[in-house]
Amino acid sequence: MSPFLITLIWYRSIWLMLPMALVFASCATDAAPLSLNAALTIAEQNSPELKANNAQIDAAQSADIPAGSLPNPKIYAGLDNFPVTGNAAGQLNRDNMTMSKFGIMQDIPNAAKRRAQVDVSNAKVDVAQAQRPITSLKLRENTAIAWFNRYYLERKIALFNSLFSENKLLAQTVRAQIASGRSQVTDAVLPQQEAAQLEDQLDDLNRDLSKAKSALRRYLGVQSGNGFDQNVDQMLTQDAPELPINAEQLHQHLHHHPELQAFTAESELADAKIAEARSLKKSDMSVEFGYYHRAPQFGDMIGVQLTYELPIFTSHRIDPLIAAAMSEQEDIDAQREVILRDHTNMLENDLADYVALNRQLERANSTELPLTQQKVALQLASYQAGKADLIAVLTTRRELIEQRLKIITLENMRAVTAAQLYYAYGGGSVDDLQGANIK
Repeated sequence: MSPFLITLIWYRSIWLMLPMALVFASCATDAAPLSLNAALTIAEQNSPELKANNAQIDAAQSADIPAGSLPNPKIYAGLDNFPVTGNAAGQLNRDNMTMSKFGIMQDIPNAAKRRAQVDVSNAKVDVAQAQRPITSLKLRENTAIAWFNRYYLERKIALFNSLFSENKLLAQTVRAQIASGRSQVTDAVLPQQEAAQLEDQLDDLNRDLSKAKSALRRYLGVQSGNGFDQNVDQMLTQDAPELPINAEQLHQHLHHHPELQAFTAESELADAKIAEARSLKKSDMSVEFGYYHRAPQFGDMIGVQLTYELPIFTSHRIDPLIAAAMSEQEDIDAQREVILRDHTNMLENDLADYVALNRQLERANSTELPLTQQKVALQLASYQAGKADLIAVLTTRRELIEQRLKIITLENMRAVTAAQLYYAYGGGSVDDLQGANIK
């Protein structure tokens, strides 16, 4: 075969394999583990709550544009002094007072009212914008909790692979004991019963995992017309991040919580409403210009008119509105105090939970798990020596299984508590929470 043909076949093979290589590369990219940070990014990109908040901000900003503008001018047309009795009755050109008129009129609210309208509109924009960090923090907290719940459920399910392997080894040991006459024949079914119990427990975990995936999917979102986002059900990273928790800095950040900061905008809105209510005590005015057309023998006329509003009976009409606006301000101040106390209480409770979970987890790993493993080993050795029955072995094995699952549960609870603390009170920024973790 000529070198030219060999080269041609080689290039053709490369072109035929290229699409397949691209497919494999795409699959490898899609299969990249989903980290917590990636999940948070996807959740923020697909969040309907943030989109709704953006729409609220856009609406408030659009409504802010015409704030403080003059009302639309008015035009009018009419007929004055039209005779209905006497010699000129029913005629437009017999009486010198009969005239048709048309003109334009402009209402002019007082300056204080227009300034207050601008302040109210600006404050509504600030209120809408103040909701965004609240929505964002809640989204990040819920997404992190959903990610951790799925992660530790998958850890539990992975543990069952080793549990089933240990069950098979136990079944082999039981058969050897029966063959040597050290154990009863009925003991042969006990490992099978334990395997069935493990299967039941695994089914429960798989059910919970499906729910956890659904919970995470709720925050990661969907692609329109194409089902769920491809990142939703992919594998998670092998290691879960440990969020830094520092009690002193969390207390310092408490007063900067977005829910508390939002009350500043609410208070400014209430102040603007008070000023708007007080502006009702000042007179508005209107300007009117008219043209009056009469019969040719009498001539046309023009007219200009200024009208001032008389804000009378203010004690019944305006003072109650001012009192209502001031009461709203008091309500906002009281609500802020309520939220501050609630957050202080939640922070203290979560910190107490975090400290307790850390200590329980350390004790479970360093003391309870080794002791349970030692107990299982001793019971199994006694069974193999014919000094203990299989029921005692299975009981201690069950304790060991529960202890392993308990450790993963404690890790899950600690991670969830850390997420609640980190995103609710730390602002979700690692730079803001430098320091040693609580132990």
